Amino acid sequence: MAQRTRGWLLGLTATASLMVALDATVVATALTSIRQDLSATLEQLEWTVNAYNLTFAALLMTGAALGDRLGRRRMFAAGLGLFTAASAACALAPGIGWLIAARAVQGGGAALVMPLAMALLSHGFPPERRAKALGIFAGLTGLAVVAGPVVGGIVTEGLAWQWIFWLNVPIGLAVIPLVLRRVPESRGAGASFDVGGVVLVTGGALGLVWGLIRSGPAGWDAFEVVGALVAGALLLAGFVAWELRVRQPMVPMRLLRSRGFSAGNAAGLFMYASLYGSLFFMTQFLQAGLEKGPLATGLHLVPWTATVTVVAPVAGALVNRVGSRALTSAGLAMQAAGMGWIGLVAAPSMAYSQLIAPMILAGAGVSMAMPAAQTSVMNAVAPPEIGKASGVFNTLRQFAAVFGVAILAAVFAAEGGYGTARTFADGFAPAIAVSGALSLAGALAGLLIPRAPGSAGADGPGRYDRRSVPRRKYAAIE
Repeated sequence: MAQRTRGWLLGLTATASLMVALDATVVATALTSIRQDLSATLEQLEWTVNAYNLTFAALLMTGAALGDRLGRRRMFAAGLGLFTAASAACALAPGIGWLIAARAVQGGGAALVMPLAMALLSHGFPPERRAKALGIFAGLTGLAVVAGPVVGGIVTEGLAWQWIFWLNVPIGLAVIPLVLRRVPESRGAGASFDVGGVVLVTGGALGLVWGLIRSGPAGWDAFEVVGALVAGALLLAGFVAWELRVRQPMVPMRLLRSRGFSAGNAAGLFMYASLYGSLFFMTQFLQAGLEKGPLATGLHLVPWTATVTVVAPVAGALVNRVGSRALTSAGLAMQAAGMGWIGLVAAPSMAYSQLIAPMILAGAGVSMAMPAAQTSVMNAVAPPEIGKASGVFNTLRQFAAVFGVAILAAVFAAEGGYGTARTFADGFAPAIAVSGALSLAGALAGLLIPRAPGSAGADGPGRYDRRSVPRRKYAAIE
């Protein structure tokens, strides 16, 4: 592939992925405006965020399989087209129900764009240049964490919340024809579709999230809440049983035999549940509790979000020297301390300066844990399983976002509400404390990662756990 073609490939995939990644965070600073404009309840705001993350998570691995079978460029462009059309539908939403439905479609488009961007890059760059290209790609898409709340604040305050979605339309319309013209087509091995697995895990997650969200307005003893939680748990149990029997599973259960894989994923699940749940409420607390505008809210979050660009690269470079276990556990303990600190000082009359130190502490901690937990998972599997392991980790990240928002919202609804700044703070403080508890659970899970530096497998640094690989495949690798 020519150097110029690789430049187009990197630029186009990074642009599309940055747009998709931004949509997961840009909505945060617009939530208060959406609530006021569309008369949305807490429950409806949750679905505005969770509809996107739920379909994204459920279809992510299916999106990768579709690209392998039907053509990565074709399905990448199709996903980008779906995402762009859904963005226009979000902007045109006359009511909250329409917005939630359009956000769900957006998540489906994102589930095609994100995994296929990585696959196109990995195929288009030779091994000696691939790491650099993926590093640039990760850096650009990582900007979404920092830029999302700020961009959302600028657009919401300067124009209107609808424009956070309208901005996607010209970008998508410009990128799609360039992708079809400049990006070479590629395919992978004929991947199969684990339809049963997708249906069971999506239904299970939906049942649990539905029960958590409805617990506030209906009460924990309501039939619909208990029924949804029980149904969700049964469907997830059915998912595990199905994956153990199906020939080509969505999640190979043998990988769970590796402590590095299972502990790294568990730590990541708690980490992202805490992160996304706290982002959902921090943006609203600054507006509803401290009466900041959308732009000021985005800027006030920078001490928390900007640490990703500073700390994460350093932590990534230290993983092989210090070890995934130490960085994951220490980082999530710092995130827990920061969230607990915020929960203790949160009040309508507080000065913003009181939030700066705990936000920096929490942000630095989670930025340490992010690369460490992912490295634990990647190093726990054999090279042929890296794609599957990455898919599992990223899928769990999106599901974690769904559960994090739902869990914190259930706590908020039980203790406070949107009536006044005081009632919001009454619900926010215990909710953000629960975010800290989730991080602490992640830190404890991180302690189960094997001690070997840079490794999550049982066999030493950089080595995978032999038990996670089928015997005939292991023999072929050796």
